[in-house]
Amino acid sequence: MTGEIQAGHPEEDGKHCYNEHIDQIRYDEYPMLSDTVYLDHAGTTPYPKSLIERSSSDLMQNLFGNPHSNSSSSQLSSRRIEDVRLRALRFLGANPDDFDLVFVANATAGMKLVAECFGEQRGGFWYGYHRDAHTSLVGVREYAAEHHCFMEDEEVKQWLQAQCCSGSDPHSPRLGLFAYPAQSNLNGRRLPLTWPGGLRRSCHLSHRRVYSLLDAAAFVSTSPLDLSDVSQAPDFTVLSFYKVFGFPDLGALIIRKSSSPPLSRRRYFGGGTVEMVTCTTDSWHIKKQDGFHKQLEDGTLPIHSIIALGSAFEVHEKLFGSLERISSHTSFLANKLYKGLSSLRHTNGLPVCVLYKEPDSSYEDSRAQGPIVALNLRNSRGDWISNAEVEKLATIRNIQLRIGGLCNPGGVASFLDLAPWEMKRNFSAGQRCGNEDDILGGKPTGVIRLSLGAMSNIRDVTAFIRFVHEFFVKHRHSPEPTSGIPRSHPDFYIETLTIFPIKSCGGWQVPSSLAWEIKPEGLAWDREWCLVHQGTRTALSQKRVPRMALIHPTLDLESGLLRIRYDGPLLRSASNEISIPLSADPSPFQDPSTQTIKQCSPSHVCGDSISASTYASPRIAAFFTTALSTPCTLARFPPGPSTRHSKFHTQHLNRQLTSSFSSSSSKATVLGTVKA
Repeated sequence: MTGEIQAGHPEEDGKHCYNEHIDQIRYDEYPMLSDTVYLDHAGTTPYPKSLIERSSSDLMQNLFGNPHSNSSSSQLSSRRIEDVRLRALRFLGANPDDFDLVFVANATAGMKLVAECFGEQRGGFWYGYHRDAHTSLVGVREYAAEHHCFMEDEEVKQWLQAQCCSGSDPHSPRLGLFAYPAQSNLNGRRLPLTWPGGLRRSCHLSHRRVYSLLDAAAFVSTSPLDLSDVSQAPDFTVLSFYKVFGFPDLGALIIRKSSSPPLSRRRYFGGGTVEMVTCTTDSWHIKKQDGFHKQLEDGTLPIHSIIALGSAFEVHEKLFGSLERISSHTSFLANKLYKGLSSLRHTNGLPVCVLYKEPDSSYEDSRAQGPIVALNLRNSRGDWISNAEVEKLATIRNIQLRIGGLCNPGGVASFLDLAPWEMKRNFSAGQRCGNEDDILGGKPTGVIRLSLGAMSNIRDVTAFIRFVHEFFVKHRHSPEPTSGIPRSHPDFYIETLTIFPIKSCGGWQVPSSLAWEIKPEGLAWDREWCLVHQGTRTALSQKRVPRMALIHPTLDLESGLLRIRYDGPLLRSASNEISIPLSADPSPFQDPSTQTIKQCSPSHVCGDSISASTYASPRIAAFFTTALSTPCTLARFPPGPSTRHSKFHTQHLNRQLTSSFSSSSSKATVLGTVKA
């Protein structure tokens, strides 16, 4: 591995500087990160200890009432809420004379609020969104009468210059809304912040009634957003404060006051947004007029979260200074991470990592690139490596990352070259959000995302590069097979054979001296057992319970036992090993009191419906429950291809295979043919 970083030393790369105080800040403020490599800041960033302490102290020392009342405690809440609202606007450089801020649950809630208001316009509205938009931004199109996806930045530029006809009809009275992210949540690419100003300056008729919506959630977590220039600012901006501070769970919609009329047509009103309502023999109401946010903040605000946000601003500034400093620090780390992963090569020279970056973006330029690295891995043969397997190994090593489509359908489709028909085919084949079908049709269905934050340090970067180097870089060429056993095809042979007796647990390598049976449902003893939750009776998976990877079954064929060992930490009184008979004797499944076999309720494993017999022994249940800290027990699938499940369903193929292992070689040979 080349380009390895020495941890703990402040460095500079010419443009960005590593914050040398981060290690001490982490030690003092982020005890939850002491043994963890956290690389999912784009999801949410961890919260500092002093923020929780300050917020807790504030709540213990003060009585905060409902701001809709007039009591002293309620008035205290009202004053604090308005103070925080002003602080939030100033955090973005927004003058309160020109902007208003509406507190919402998160950025998605802000997008939905804008979409609902525009959706109630007479005649509907036209909606344009960028390919890199988050799923929540794409979803706005369902409110629109007409919508268009801009596939490239150049298409947006041509539209702004009225060189293409992607926009709304210039003669239509219909409103328009153009939305895009300030930063892609998939790969951190930063989009131009000049587009809202360009749209506002355009003299083309089709642009006169088009407003702009900026998703700043990913951007503001590590970079300052300056709304001081009203002429350049978006009409509507959304963000999530927990991506910046870690706590509280709160978001905001920032409204350019001169752009507020489309939002005033919203018909729904909630408590606290109206001055008076009649509802008996007449339907009449008057909206509040003193502050536009009062028309949109329905019901009682999340008082304590808003008050905690005030503490978050203070603690964040005390710990990290400015967002400019955070931007420099995270850009430095992202550049190191990108270069380190780019340098990884297998022995044959093939790159290990496929990194997804726009050609015109650079990790040395924080104006064009945020601190996110998106990638997939290939083995030494050039085949894709399952992201689910990467995630499981990472979890065992206490590395927190994100895999999948990342709620960015346009970006994933573009970088992975997935046409709409392929994505629909993948859905028909069983792919769902969060499942493990991550390679279909010879293409990955998602990516690995590594995102850095204010408290990330050089050790996080080094740890992940070493992790990839350890598990996924091939360091030597495999020798040619030396077995004298004839092969039906000279180019294919089995080097080693590993089965997984208990689904989602560790594997067992078949001794080279043994011939191994291939049954209609697959390899003998493979996925013969599974672990099921004692409450729901559904099968557990390593994705949900990563510690299953520390359970190692061994087949003792001479003794007729399945020996199971747990290699993780246990209490001194707990056993780390247990044995289960291999025989099909039903007695282990029988309830001693009723002599009946316990059956699992129908559930799903790898997308298929199954039924299995659970072991009735309290000793077996206690062993697995203690090891995994999850109430579970062992279950066994009945024989037959309709109930045994593995990722590779051999019953769907017409196979005539015989395998044997040479006693003088560690290689294995497969004899026969495979017909798909």
